Formats: sequence, C-alpha cells, structure tokens
Amino acid sequence: MIHLDLLATRDAISAYPLVRRVGPADLKEALAKGGNDFLPILDFFADPFILVILGVICPIICIYLISAGLPLLFPFMSGLTLIGPFVATGLYEVSRRRELGLNTSWTHVFDLRRSPSLPSILALGLVLLMIFVCWQAAAESLYRRLFGPAAPDSFWGFFAELLTTSRGWTLIVLGNAIGFAFAAVVLSISVVSFPLLLDRNVGVAVAVRTSVRAVLANPATMALWGLIVAAYLVIGFLLMFVGLVFVTPVLAHASWHLYRKVVQ
Repeated sequence: MIHLDLLATRDAISAYPLVRRVGPADLKEALAKGGNDFLPILDFFADPFILVILGVICPIICIYLISAGLPLLFPFMSGLTLIGPFVATGLYEVSRRRELGLNTSWTHVFDLRRSPSLPSILALGLVLLMIFVCWQAAAESLYRRLFGPAAPDSFWGFFAELLTTSRGWTLIVLGNAIGFAFAAVVLSISVVSFPLLLDRNVGVAVAVRTSVRAVLANPATMALWGLIVAAYLVIGFLLMFVGLVFVTPVLAHASWHLYRKVVQ
C-alpha cells in the first residue's frame, strides 16, 4: 500500500510542468522580446488625438490622486503592481498569438473572454485583488498609528515631516518592509501562473504551485525581475502616469516571454 501511495505521489508531481533555471541574460532577452511585441502598438499612440488625450487625462488623474489621498498615494501606486499580473493577461494573449503567427492587433486582448481557463484566471485575479485590499488596509493602519487620522496640511509639509522626523522614517522603513512582504507573496504565486493558465488547460492550484516552484528554483533571478518591474513602474509613475501607457505593455509582453523560458 505504501509503495502504491509513493507511485501515486510521484505521478502527481510529474504531472506538473517542468521548471527551468534562468539567469539575468534570460531577463534581458525577455525584455527585448517584450519591446518587440509592443512596437506594433506604437502606431496606435502615434495618433495626435490619442497623444493629447494621454497628455491631459493622465496628469489630471495624477493631480487628483495627490490631492485626494496624499499619505496613501505611494501605497496605492505600489499596490497596483500587486494586481498587474492579472490586468496584463490580455496582453499575454497578444504575445501568444504572435508566437502562433496569428493576427496581433491590440483588439485581441479581448479574446481572453473566450479562453477555457477564464474562470481560473478570474479566481486567481480575485486573490490578487484581496491581497491589494489587505495591503491598502495595512498601509492606512500604519499611517494612522503613526500620524493619526488627520490629513497633512500640504504636500511639502508632509514630505518634510516624512524625511525629518522619527515617525516619518518609521513609516518609510515599516511601510516598505510590509510592502515587500506583500510583493514577495504576489511574485511567488503569479510570476508564471497567469501565462500558464492562458497557455495550458491547468487549474489554479497547478498554476500557483508551478509559479512558486519557479521562484524557488530561481530565487536571485526572480528577485532581480521583481526589482526590474518595480523600477520600470516607478519611471512610469514619475512621468505623470503617461509613462505607464508604454511601460506596462512592455513588462506584460516580457512576462510572457519569461514564462516561456522558465516553464517547459
């Protein structure tokens, strides 16, 4: 009986996708391929009307966020990265179609609705959304504990207090530590899980376990990937959100190519 149980366990493990070891050179290649996948979409942004819309709407959104919730602006922006793997799933579909030699018009991001894995993708997306909500609650709780419920008088006043007081540095250190923990969890369960769900007929449990195995097999490389994603998004945010329109698709397409390198 024990022998049969061991065989069953071994067969179950072998049913999971194989995970390869990758290095920094693979990340560089994935980013290059992500940029190539994004190039055809640039024709859409070349339209002067689209450029004007982006140049007006994105700064307005940025100014609104700063004025509406200054203390939680950074947690909100950084928290968007927690749901990024789910939001990017439509762009994974475009990269998948390019591999197959199919039409890669940006409208094919909506082909996701016909995927047989859509329920699993939505379920895992809901998990990321719950993690995002928990991160926002943790950030708000930490701020209130240190600064109280009152909103800061001004941006510069809050910024000065953040950098020149002990409670400000406590907020920076603890906030980043807590955010790192949330980001590490999301990276572990989602770095290849959404592309895997889109590419193969597997369940959420298999996809998440494969993603965790990929991180455990490549801890340094995956940590570097997380830093690269964070750096790209910071650049996008600093450009009054306009940069996100260009950075996010490149990262999404690159994530698909990274999945191809990691999962066999």
